[in-house]
Order: sequence, then C-alpha cells, then structure tokens
Amino acid sequence: MAHTARSRRTTAALAALSIGILALTACNGDAENDVTTPGTHASPSATGTDEGTDTPSSADPGDGGGGSGKSSGSPSTPPSSPKPGADDDQDGGVGMCETADLTYNVTVASRPVNHALLTASNKGSDPCLLSGNELVITIPGLDGAAGHMGPNGKDWILKPGESAYAGIMFSRADTAGGKSTDKVEVALTASESPTTVPVNDGPITVNDSQVTSFFGTAEDALTY
Repeated sequence: MAHTARSRRTTAALAALSIGILALTACNGDAENDVTTPGTHASPSATGTDEGTDTPSSADPGDGGGGSGKSSGSPSTPPSSPKPGADDDQDGGVGMCETADLTYNVTVASRPVNHALLTASNKGSDPCLLSGNELVITIPGLDGAAGHMGPNGKDWILKPGESAYAGIMFSRADTAGGKSTDKVEVALTASESPTTVPVNDGPITVNDSQVTSFFGTAEDALTY
C-alpha cells in the first residue's frame, strides 16, 4: 500500500512538472510574439512619416508658383513723366538776342556783285538766342523791307564775342535805276526798332533788295 501511495505521488509530481513545462513554453511563445509585433508595427509608422514628408514637398512648388505668379502679375511702377516743356527748352534758358545786344557791320562784297555782307556780333557778356529767320533790313527813304532769299535758318545760341552773317543783295543787274544810299537799317525782329548801320565801301544803288537768314560763316551768307 505504501508503494502504491509513493507511485501516485510520483506520478502526480511528474504531471505537475509537465504542466509547468507546458505553461512555461506557452509563455515564452507569447513573449516572442510580443517582441515581433512592435517590429511589425514600426514599418507602417515609417511609411506614415514618409508620406508626411512628401506632402509638404509637393506643396512647396505650388507655393513657389503662387509667389512667382504674384510677382509677375504685380504692375511695375511707371516712370515719372517729365514736366511739360522741360525737354523743349532747347536754349537752356538763354534769352533771345535783341537788336541792341549786338553790333553790326555792313561791307560791300567783291563777289557776288551787287551784294553786301552783314556781320552781327554779340557785344555782351552773356550768350543769347539768335533768331535765324526774322532779320529785317530796310533802306532809308524806301518803302518796305528787303525780301528773303536762300534757305531758312535755325535759331542758334550766339556766345559773347561770336558773330553771325547774312548776305544782302541790294540790286539786280537787269534792273535799271534805284536809290543811292550809304546806310541800311537793321532789326533782329519786326517788332523792334531798327538801328542804322553805315555801308562800308558805299554808296550802293538799291532797286530790289533781298536778305538771307543768319549763317555761321561769311562764305555761306554770300552764296545766295
């Protein structure tokens, strides 16, 4: 009987040991599964991070494009327009030459015949703007002013000491008669009072007087 009891206790102990071993094995298996599970969940987490990075990256070009569009669409500031007349003042503020501002010399020319040369010089200390086409020549005792001949001139600045020249034709070779005179009257414009200028190497006979515009050289003035 005693032997039977020991055998049962031994059998029970072995059974208990087996159950313990099985339980330990089961626990170890669960532990391995738990270790594997975090590694498995890590991949979706990394993938989610990549997707999050892609989203801002794809948005940047759009933002940049929007900024660029605003820059190109914004109107540029137009350049300021010059004040009226600012660029039209070609004389730089220089006043017009008046008849009294200049000195005059009239000399009979050797060529062409029946011509005289008018020299007008700036006797002042300041430059002035000489009108190219308003010169008025009259002969004392004769009605009317000399007609214009040759091309039209341009207004130009006459500096102190500089001279301008005009040719005067006082008679035509094919016209007989006329008035003899040793002086002419000169005015730079019709609105001014003329100054009387003696004719060097005169007198001259005047029957059909004409005058050119002002030129920069005597040769040009006596071409017409």
